[in-house]
Amino acid sequence: MDEPLYNTIEIRETVDGQQEMSSGESKPRKEKSMSKVRRPDPYLWGIYMTLLVISVIELFSASSAEVSGSNVYTPLIRHGIFLALGLGIVLWLQRTPYVIISKLSWVFAALSLGLLVISSVAGVEINGAQRAIRIAGMTIQPAEIVKLAVVCLLATILGRNQRPGGVSNRGVITAAVVVIVFCGFLYRNGLTNMLLLMCVSLTMMVIGGIQLKKMGLVLLAYGVILGVVLLVKSAAPASVSEFDQVKIERTALASADPTAQIAVQETSKPKINRGVTRINRIKNFIRGVNPDDPITDENRQVMMAKFAQANGGLIGQGPGNSRESARLPLAFSDYIYSIIVEDTGFVGGFGVLMLFLMMLARAGRIAFKCSRALPAFLILGCSVMIVFQALVHMAIVTGLFPVSGQPLPFISKGGTSVLVMSAAIGIMLSVSRFATYSTDGKAVNKAELNALPEDMQASNYSN
Repeated sequence: MDEPLYNTIEIRETVDGQQEMSSGESKPRKEKSMSKVRRPDPYLWGIYMTLLVISVIELFSASSAEVSGSNVYTPLIRHGIFLALGLGIVLWLQRTPYVIISKLSWVFAALSLGLLVISSVAGVEINGAQRAIRIAGMTIQPAEIVKLAVVCLLATILGRNQRPGGVSNRGVITAAVVVIVFCGFLYRNGLTNMLLLMCVSLTMMVIGGIQLKKMGLVLLAYGVILGVVLLVKSAAPASVSEFDQVKIERTALASADPTAQIAVQETSKPKINRGVTRINRIKNFIRGVNPDDPITDENRQVMMAKFAQANGGLIGQGPGNSRESARLPLAFSDYIYSIIVEDTGFVGGFGVLMLFLMMLARAGRIAFKCSRALPAFLILGCSVMIVFQALVHMAIVTGLFPVSGQPLPFISKGGTSVLVMSAAIGIMLSVSRFATYSTDGKAVNKAELNALPEDMQASNYSN
């Protein structure tokens, strides 16, 4: 019998990335051209699904003011549809390699900027601010989309310009210019969104190991832009605030004179000056509130939110037993955390806070293990965006920040916010699935390098 022409060496990858070799005769195996694909991170999945369950329970509890006599489940059904769509986005994006998401970041950013410009010029007015677009009966908030688009774009820019000593000068300048341009269009949609975007971008630069001198220059540039925005707003023509306009409308509409009613309806929108409203909110925040203060249009949200939290106590009144949800304006969106505290008490409120912090900690752990800079920037940028917005929402509700409209991610009512935050979770799961870890074998790391463009192969700074 003829002897075999050669003996083959079979190489098998184990779960922890180590390689086993066994000699012997075997058939040639097809070589894998793609990098190692693992299961999506179960901890991120668990946190996400827990937040969805909380969202369904608490939004139904907080929507008593919206419940119609014909169908008490209407608000829940509407919100459930967006949660289901968001879940579909998560399932789709977790199967999409993060490299593809990065390649499309410039297109995504350009589209979001276009929507933001349209909303500022020809958008519909909601709660006294022109910040939304109505398409086919649906209301889209471009400011929410912009935040995720900028995170993806910054991850691409910083990943391309990551160097052993930190981020290059070109990367820092490009990232700062991108943020400044978007903030220039974003301030009309809310000063809080603008500040959130700046904070997220600074955090991503710190993750990339930016030097203190460069960080100081970026902070100076952001400060100049913020100062210019405040000067422009303070120089705006004098006008009534949002709360004063509400009083005028109520007085005129209660009048029997139909001419006065028509005049108010035709001129109400141009009279509202959001700059005046912001100044009044800051003054009221500095002044503070007292339980004995009379409830007015200016302090109603703050007072009712504090009543709800005080009524919650340690363990709460139980889901669905909220007393203030019917009286608190925007209890189902901008102030839903106060309803969570009223229903579940300090224990439940602290638990929701810990869920978001656990998400950030888990994302940080995955980012630390990533071999390349790009996936580390992506997963940490998305997690910081979600957690920062959640912390700002909680700070506003508890009285640590001035009043401003910021939804609680995944829990507050708002279709655009739910879909955008779901996309962020999908991107995080994609990184956890497709990114190569520093503990993986050399063959797996080499496969990831082959999948990445040459200018995106920088090593993770934390490694």
